[in-house]
Amino acid sequence: MELRHLRYFIGVAEEGSLTTAAEHRLHVSQPALSRQIRDLEYQVGVELLTRSIHGVELTAAGKIFLDHARLALAQVAAGVEGARRAAQPAKKTFAIGFQTGHEMNWLPRAMHVLRDELKNIDVTVSSDYSPDLAEALVRGRLDVAFMRAEPGFELDYEVVDHEPLIVLMPSDHRLTTREAIDPHEFVGEIFIGGSNKAGVLHAVTVEYLHRSGIDIKFDHGVDNLTMAISLVASTRGLALMPTYARNLLPWSVVSRPLKGEAPTIDVAVGYSRANRSPTLELFLSRLGELREWVEKR
Repeated sequence: MELRHLRYFIGVAEEGSLTTAAEHRLHVSQPALSRQIRDLEYQVGVELLTRSIHGVELTAAGKIFLDHARLALAQVAAGVEGARRAAQPAKKTFAIGFQTGHEMNWLPRAMHVLRDELKNIDVTVSSDYSPDLAEALVRGRLDVAFMRAEPGFELDYEVVDHEPLIVLMPSDHRLTTREAIDPHEFVGEIFIGGSNKAGVLHAVTVEYLHRSGIDIKFDHGVDNLTMAISLVASTRGLALMPTYARNLLPWSVVSRPLKGEAPTIDVAVGYSRANRSPTLELFLSRLGELREWVEKR
């Protein structure tokens, strides 16, 4: 008994006709198909199909045999697929995280860095808040992330850019007429800055206000950029946020640069030293390409 006997039998049983099965499904001549079915019945030792003017029908034995024939072919197909997978080593996964909004700037560059490995690996991409990215790196859910250098985590960081802070404001705010915003304009306005969770941004903002001789309190502390944008639109306040905020602004919120020397916040590539991935090692060895791109843009 050969696999073709099973395929032919299943085809005839499902079509209910030797002619239809031969011409439209199995692409063999009807006499040849009838001969194969007779050979199968001879090997099984019982009649599997009955012929009539209306076509063919399964006998009681044929119904039982049909279930087992289908199962046998399914197992053969599964075996073929399993063998093919075993012959081709599974691709390794490389997981990259981005502080939400940064993927628009950095994903194309990250993929360029991995250009020689893309055919050998599956790259997964996710975006999240910087502290959550740090936790994902520690837990091994990410291999690398474009983020802030978050304190309190056993991670290593390579700085690839320094982003100036910019001012976010409602699109119809009085300060939109200015080309650049003097920080003293914050006085008397609702002021939005990073919360303690967004510790890096909070620290940079506080230091900048102190250096500028401005004594104002944060009316709202936000954990992330989307929260800041929502509060600017709803409270008509001003926010100091990194430049990448421009990637996410709706029509109701606009940005302006700061007058004078603006404070900057680092964009870092974070990773765990415990991660021994060869792809990570390659990625880190090519960080110079990212820095060169920053210098040229």
